[in-house]
Amino acid sequence: MSLNNGAISTSRSRVEQAQRFRQGSQTPVHPAPTQTEAVVFDFDGTLADSFPWFAAELNAVGRDWGFRQVAAEDASRLRHLSADAIFRELRVPRWKLPWIARDLRRRMARDIDQITLFEGIEPLLNRLAVSDLRVAIMSSNTARNIRTVLGPSLYAGIEAFECGAALNGKQQRLKRLSRRLRLPTAALIYIGDEVRDIEAARRAGAKAGAVTWGYNSESALRAKAPDQLFQQIAEIADQLLCPTMESG
Repeated sequence: MSLNNGAISTSRSRVEQAQRFRQGSQTPVHPAPTQTEAVVFDFDGTLADSFPWFAAELNAVGRDWGFRQVAAEDASRLRHLSADAIFRELRVPRWKLPWIARDLRRRMARDIDQITLFEGIEPLLNRLAVSDLRVAIMSSNTARNIRTVLGPSLYAGIEAFECGAALNGKQQRLKRLSRRLRLPTAALIYIGDEVRDIEAARRAGAKAGAVTWGYNSESALRAKAPDQLFQQIAEIADQLLCPTMESG
């Protein structure tokens, strides 16, 4: 009887060991985070201070395209909303969006001398240009507008561009940009100033960075929990560049 009990006990022990082994083998192994190899910037509201022009021009566009005018007291409230929520608020039919975006780009080209870079962007881009971090720009704006605002020197320091991105198609452009750079999307961080930029980065599989000096409010951006939130322009290089990435 004791022999049988010992055999049963040994058998149970082996079964329990096998179960523990199987459970251990099924424990998910989380890979180390992919190192950031390229930073992709949005342009308007992130690099270029174009919101004052946009706010001044929006009602003129609204009169031409038949959507609701924005009262001065509404402007700050709209900064807390996503792009889709703003379009609903202004009663803009979705089918009109591509045409309105095209009209805005045309108007900006007309007034391009009114658009300037945020103070601190030029030294930021110069610092990134001499680092090992690759730099690209993805924007719904046109390459011509971006080139004019950047100037030839800064423009030459950008490795790749994806311009004219649809208002709600940035994730596909981001994937295409990653293929052009021959990098996985996980090695990219897309830095923008709107909730939709965070969402596009997430859908594409890239890291999401957000700046607080652009269109959407800091609280709206924080609610989307970006991977990195930048409150000062200098923080971008300080946080993204490790000492070995800077050649100077």
